[in-house]
Amino acid sequence: MAKKNGWDMGDYTVTEEDLKAYIWCIRNKIYISPRAIREARWAIDIVNNDKTNTDPNSYTKADIWSKTYEYYKHYYKKKNDK
Repeated sequence: MAKKNGWDMGDYTVTEEDLKAYIWCIRNKIYISPRAIREARWAIDIVNNDKTNTDPNSYTKADIWSKTYEYYKHYYKKKNDK
């Protein structure tokens, strides 16, 4: 078994809702991605309308993917619940 280091991003099972929101965001040029900031901590960058914002919080491997998909679902719902 390979030795894991502090840069491991953990596991996450993508749901159908996650995938639908992700695809919608990509098609609408909203890009959300984790970015390593130090060992075992990640930031989330959001590019929307050619403007980049960074979530002020940092996340561990236990929550980086769920938070990333939470952002995808937020933008999807914001634009489609009108």
